[in-house]
Amino acid sequence: MSTVLVLNGPNLNLLGTREPEVYGATTLADVEKLCAQACAQHGFTLDFRQSNHEGELVGWLHEAGRAQAAGTLAGVVFNAGAYTHTSVALHDAIKGAAVRVIELHISNVHAREAFRHHSYISPVARAVMAGFGVQGYALAIAGLAAIA
Repeated sequence: MSTVLVLNGPNLNLLGTREPEVYGATTLADVEKLCAQACAQHGFTLDFRQSNHEGELVGWLHEAGRAQAAGTLAGVVFNAGAYTHTSVALHDAIKGAAVRVIELHISNVHAREAFRHHSYISPVARAVMAGFGVQGYALAIAGLAAIA
């Protein structure tokens, strides 16, 4: 059985309490349950992680590239949070590891502040999903099932 790695970047541990008018009241633990259900529906196992540290995310992407090359990983659903708009290192990690990534945003970043309109992840992502709330995670997993 293939695995889906769901990576969450900085401040996503605050889901449910941080700006609920933007991100909703769902917690990260709730998102993990939603992802587990979506993975089970598509025959995947789930590996769900969150870090506020860019280097740790880079290391996990490298690990994901090796797992995908070995045939044990379908791909990564990646909500890089604010690192989306700032991290060349994450861009380079995805590209260098040749890992299949679905870039995910809970909110519609294009309807928000101008600095959120640019993504360093998009040019190396297989697809981008934004604005579906936390349901976007399940949709992204379904997308991976369709292309993996």
